[in-house]
Amino acid sequence: MTDEDLCFLPATLLAPMIRAKQVSPVEVMQAILNRVERLEPKINAFAYFDGDRALDRAKAAESQLARGAAQGALFGLPVTIKDLAVTGDMPTERGSWIEKGNQPDTDAPFVQRLKMAGAIPLGKTTTSEFGWKGVSQSPLTGITHNPWAHGLNAGASSAGAGAAAAAGYGPLHQGSDGAGSVRMPAHFCGIFGLKPSFGRVPNWPVPSNDQTSHIGPMTRTVADSALMMETISGPHPWDHYSLESPPSPYVRKLDGASVKGLRVAWSPNLGHARVDPDVAALAEAGAKVFEDMGARVEEVTPSWGPQGPELIRFFWAAHELGYQKFLPEWRNKMDPGLVACIESAANHSAADYVAMRVRKLSYVEAIHRFFEDYDLLLTPAVSVAAFPADRLMPEDWPDHPWDWVQWAEFSYPFNMSHNPAASVPCGFTEKGLPVGLQIVGPRMRDLAVLQASAAFEAASPWADRVPEI
Repeated sequence: MTDEDLCFLPATLLAPMIRAKQVSPVEVMQAILNRVERLEPKINAFAYFDGDRALDRAKAAESQLARGAAQGALFGLPVTIKDLAVTGDMPTERGSWIEKGNQPDTDAPFVQRLKMAGAIPLGKTTTSEFGWKGVSQSPLTGITHNPWAHGLNAGASSAGAGAAAAAGYGPLHQGSDGAGSVRMPAHFCGIFGLKPSFGRVPNWPVPSNDQTSHIGPMTRTVADSALMMETISGPHPWDHYSLESPPSPYVRKLDGASVKGLRVAWSPNLGHARVDPDVAALAEAGAKVFEDMGARVEEVTPSWGPQGPELIRFFWAAHELGYQKFLPEWRNKMDPGLVACIESAANHSAADYVAMRVRKLSYVEAIHRFFEDYDLLLTPAVSVAAFPADRLMPEDWPDHPWDWVQWAEFSYPFNMSHNPAASVPCGFTEKGLPVGLQIVGPRMRDLAVLQASAAFEAASPWADRVPEI
């Protein structure tokens, strides 16, 4: 088996091979470290990388294995952590000069769980400043490049994780999603990304953005995300929103996954979104695959769809006001788009916020009522394929000081409503750029989304296609 094989091997195959001593944790880690050394900083997926510590931990895992003391479902597997997540043994700088050198003294709960399951962190993956935008660039770390095309957007605040997964930096990568930041990099980078139901994975420190941020896996295969979910999900006392339900054996429940007979809604634009023609065609073809697999697919225009744009623009800017305190000292070192976004909300009042929140709650209720009639909803994951990462908007879209949401209208509704949603690769444009199909399920039906994704993966596989870097 070559080093490249080891770098792209799914965790569901690699884990039993390590336990059976068919391959060693050190061999796996060294192959990945060699690949990272060769490709970084060309891709620039890491905000912080500690290959020496990762290799030491792999050697310790190999010693445990020799003693018969291997423990945990992810034993010996490399994993990356997004640089918005708190880590006690690695800096957490959040893509901002304001946080440069910040070293927490503890791990977030899901990081603790990954380590307890035997996973070995490689480092922290890049994020936009404080995770504010859908473009893979920050003032602190610069551009993270799409592995499929250097210089192009790898997508949203989990871009480093998406790029790392696509580039073969191991099988398991953690992302977070406040308006699409797991699903958007998955779309741009040609991988699988799952935003679970809100609270399925504990999120600490608890964000002050009205319960829209979700933690989720980013992997090359659906089963790897299911495996990761078995480890990181479940209640935790530090997050009072975390769901009480224990982790489910997701991987085992993917066997024989089928969508036959399911009521599936397909919406090409949610009644309002502009979509580039090449993306629209590939997403529609993905919806046709569901029909071919026996689902009852119906094209719909949800009545709630056109209400979303005003809501997201109000709340996205309002929640960035938490960074307003930094403007006097740090404005010139902050992302100009973030500054513009903050300043656009400067005149919002508490009464404005409460009134908009009433509207938001009505919008969320309408989404849940919609799912009384459908088992799944399909949409494009994003309106555009990857575009230059030094731009906030694609060249043929209207410029705006901060409103990148124009090309990302499909993801945020389900952050507000807490529904599980995934992006699955559904093809490539004529320029060879990946496109994702979004699969949304009713709230708490994470398994249904994983099973539908697995069925689609079996019918239209993608993981064997890798970028030439």
